[in-house]
Amino acid sequence: MTHDADSTVPDDTPEQRLFAMFPPADHAAWRQVAEQSLKGAPFDQRLLTRTYEGFHLQPIYTATDTTALPHVGSLPGLPPYVRGTSALGYLIRPWEVAQELPYPTAAAVNQAAREDLPRGLTALHVPLDQASLLGLDPEQAPAQLVGRGGASLTHYADLDTLLDGITLARTPLHIAAGAHALPLAALTLASAGRQGVASEQLRGCIGADPLGALASLGTLPGSLERAYDLMAWYTSWAATYAPRLRTITVALHPYHDGGANTVQDLAFALATGVAYVRAMQARGLAVDLVAPRLQFAFSIGAPFFLEIARLRAARLLWARVVAVFGGGKDAQKLTIHARTSRWTKTRSDAYNNMLRATAEAFAGVMGGCDSLHVSPFDEAIGLPDEFSRRIARNVQVILAQECNFFRLVDPAGGAAAIEHLTDQIAREAWALFQTIEGQGGMAAALGAGFPQAQVAATRVERLNQIALRREVIVGANMYVNLKEQPLTARPVDHTALQAERVAVLARWRAAGEHRVRQAALEALEGAVTAAPEQVMALAISAAQAGATLGELTRALLVGDNMQGTAEPVPAHRAAEQFEALRTAAEQYALRTGGRPTVFLATMGPLAEHKARADFATGFFEAGGFEVISGPGYQTVAEAAQAAQHSGASIVVICSTDERYPELVAPLTRLLKDGRPDMTVVLAGYPADQLEAHRAAGVDEFIHLRADCYATLARLQRLKGVVL
Repeated sequence: MTHDADSTVPDDTPEQRLFAMFPPADHAAWRQVAEQSLKGAPFDQRLLTRTYEGFHLQPIYTATDTTALPHVGSLPGLPPYVRGTSALGYLIRPWEVAQELPYPTAAAVNQAAREDLPRGLTALHVPLDQASLLGLDPEQAPAQLVGRGGASLTHYADLDTLLDGITLARTPLHIAAGAHALPLAALTLASAGRQGVASEQLRGCIGADPLGALASLGTLPGSLERAYDLMAWYTSWAATYAPRLRTITVALHPYHDGGANTVQDLAFALATGVAYVRAMQARGLAVDLVAPRLQFAFSIGAPFFLEIARLRAARLLWARVVAVFGGGKDAQKLTIHARTSRWTKTRSDAYNNMLRATAEAFAGVMGGCDSLHVSPFDEAIGLPDEFSRRIARNVQVILAQECNFFRLVDPAGGAAAIEHLTDQIAREAWALFQTIEGQGGMAAALGAGFPQAQVAATRVERLNQIALRREVIVGANMYVNLKEQPLTARPVDHTALQAERVAVLARWRAAGEHRVRQAALEALEGAVTAAPEQVMALAISAAQAGATLGELTRALLVGDNMQGTAEPVPAHRAAEQFEALRTAAEQYALRTGGRPTVFLATMGPLAEHKARADFATGFFEAGGFEVISGPGYQTVAEAAQAAQHSGASIVVICSTDERYPELVAPLTRLLKDGRPDMTVVLAGYPADQLEAHRAAGVDEFIHLRADCYATLARLQRLKGVVL
């Protein structure tokens, strides 16, 4: 064996002898062998994977794919922060375990928090209900909005209850407050003061996100310009009095939940963040003050490597944006909160959600998030219980303590595939961001429906691929378990909750000093039009005097007669089409005493029918049909008789293309003679036989390229499953 003259590695080590047995291979040699294995099938069609972003993922990446990428030479903790904002990663400051506690009352949130904080939770994350997000007290809101999505918080006593036994000086607080964070922040600060916690001790994020509210709810309590005024007053105050509290949220969940891809999601993040920085600059706040107070909240979905790359690309692009605004190195650092996807979670076979959430959490940590929520497996069904919260929380604890991710710095760095995807996502997202900027920015684009249309187009493509079962959802469109025991749902009784909250609020108002509260609110109204630099202090004083969230919001919107509106992005889940089919089949079973049934006319020996019988079973079970399979019939008369006795009104003929010409016509005739409403389905798609089989009476063909959802929905309507 020979080696380079400057090599210090001995040429007789076991390692060197082992390597000498295998000649070096390059990418060209691998490609040649791979193409030989395909036996003439096109390489690009078989081995490249197209994503919803339009990327074509290679089966293998090498160092040559990263040599020209400008960010690869960067280091953790240094601009452009693609490798993380800390030189030591999570070693000094692990990510926050910020599990959402989506309960409708402050008492329920507090109970869950006090159970979970000693068991791995490191931040208090409180979603608000839709009434609170719209700045409405319970009696002002429609009943269905009270307690919907989170806690109904109205006055400082609610915050006292929520924070009872929880020390804010030691526990970061995360609340996405909707269009206006100032009123909720005032209530929180009033409660914190009663706890003896100074504003300087507060950590976390009580963030305003008016463009996110437009995207998710379609409306703002007032104008966008007034929302920006409140954001500026609150942010300016926090820079001095609560320097560790972030005040602005850029939440991308509405777009992700609507079906957006990673490029769209990131472009909307940049456009929203830029809109907020510009609005704050227009109100006299410097970028170095504003940028550190933004928190970006991403949903982490199923494409593992793409999700890691997107978080890295987000830091890269945001550093570029802030640098263009003139921001310094510290201001260029991006704070990322991540939550595992709602889009990917299923109601059917819900325990699979544990695995989905684990993979998504893994991607979030690999991508370098600063805080993380892992979905409880029953999130799509209703409120989580202690068990589902524990499993979700322990995913994070295991990633940190057993997998030792807190000891790793940018573990994905240097992987050719991820570095290449980071650059690819960054380039495409920047181009889409520039398109939005050309339309006048994110607010104008939302008003014109551009992001909504982009998301809708991707959603249609996703749902189409799911309908065709080219994208697999275990337990929904593939590998269905019709014997599963449904989980117990824990819904919120919104009408009863509203009545309870209205009664509590009435007692609160009756017990308070009306004149003191009214005077404080009048002072706040005057400050809005006269001395905005005093707004935050006066809002806290009004909250301390007993003002409610709705009263604070109305006072802060005095003189603002406009209302921001846009077409909201509807939330969806990937499995919802097939879950609707399953629900229809289950309701049919309740009405009739049994599921809709399908009989498999399996013809000939096992080897001739098994593959297509298995395929047909999975195909129909995805729609909630009970499948009855025969043993393998030797004659069409025998098969027809068994089908009639089964009581099924759908029969699937399962055999080989070679045998179909002799079987299909006589079997179909016997089936329809015996029962005119019989639907005959052929498993397979013999192209040269289709017209003959249709002429013989075959109604449907099921095969790998068939639209599974459309076929099942059509058959459900035909058989009266759907009323």
